[in-house]
Formats: sequence, structure tokens, C-alpha cells
Amino acid sequence: MKKQQTGFTLIELAIVLVIIGLLLGGVLKGQELINSAKVKNMATDFRNIPIYIYGYQDKYRALPGDDSSAATHTAANAVNGNGNGQLDGRWNTATPADETHTFWQHVRLAGLAPGATDNALAADFYPKNADGGNIGIEAGRIVTPAIAAIAGTYVICSQGILGKYVKQLDITLDNGDTATGAMMATPVTGYALGAAATATAAIVDG
Repeated sequence: MKKQQTGFTLIELAIVLVIIGLLLGGVLKGQELINSAKVKNMATDFRNIPIYIYGYQDKYRALPGDDSSAATHTAANAVNGNGNGQLDGRWNTATPADETHTFWQHVRLAGLAPGATDNALAADFYPKNADGGNIGIEAGRIVTPAIAAIAGTYVICSQGILGKYVKQLDITLDNGDTATGAMMATPVTGYALGAAATATAAIVDG
């Protein structure tokens, strides 16, 4: 008795390839939507911090973090600032007494931002961006800013953002050049606390 060999017909193979193509297209589109959502989330982080500042100033006529009457304005456990009109300290300081650290306590106690209000909790006290890096703020008029040549009364910093998101963020919020403008980027490697890093246009997509 002769056995007949069976296999896929060209039509069946074509259908399988179409299905695989649709699945791959769906996965890529899904990833694109996730990336887009991350960028929007990060852009919102940058836009929200000035709102916290203006909201706090509107309520208490003081700068959050620097407010010398924060314990009276918000809650008894608030750490008062020195009231000199600017934020003292680095954006990513681990010292709870620094005004750049107490900034987050003040805006949270004022009901402007979510998060922990116990300023003694140095670990994980800073808000996180969509990639899990710390977000912070410091005065722009200091000797060694976070990035050399960056200008502004305040500098908002966000750490550990992938290059592909950095590029999209700069296009969304600034001029699309990560080495110039109001938004700049610098590689994490080699960055020293208190030493002005150099802005770069050579952003790795990874």
C-alpha cells in the first residue's frame, strides 16, 4: 500500500505568515504605545513641579522647601526652611535637612503632591519617573549646577531615563537638541554630585 505524503499547502502557509505578521505588528504597536505613555508620564513630571511651586506660593506666600513657617502652614512635623528665598542643597541630596529634600515634604503636606511626608525617610523619599529614577529640583543660580550652562531659576532633574525617551522628551518639551535649550541631557556615568556635568547630543537609544 502506497503512503501519501501530507504537508501544508501554499494557502495554509500564507495564512500562517499573515497571522504571524499581524501578531508581530500588534506587539510592536503595543510597545510603541507603552513607550509613548512613558514619555507623556515623564513630560507630566516636568510640568507638575512648577505647578507645585506656584500652588504653594499661592497658598502660603512662601517657597516650598524654603518656607520658614512650614510647620505652621502645613503640619507640625514639617521641617522649616531658612526663608532666604531660594532652595538650598543638591537636587538628589541624601540629607533630610536640605531644602531640596524638604521641598517634597512641604508640597505633600500642602496636599499638592502624593507621597511620604516623614522627612526623616531619606530612602525612597523622592518621587520616581516612569523608568524608576529619582526626580528632584535645585536652584539654578548655584556655582556648580547639575548640568553646565543650563539656565533658569530652578532646575528640575530626572534620573535614569533611557536615551530613546530623552530624545522624545526634548522634542516634546524643548528644541529637540539634548545639548542645548531649556532641557538638556547628560550620561549618568561620570556624574559627580555637585560637579556640573556636560550636556550631550550623543544620546544612546538603549
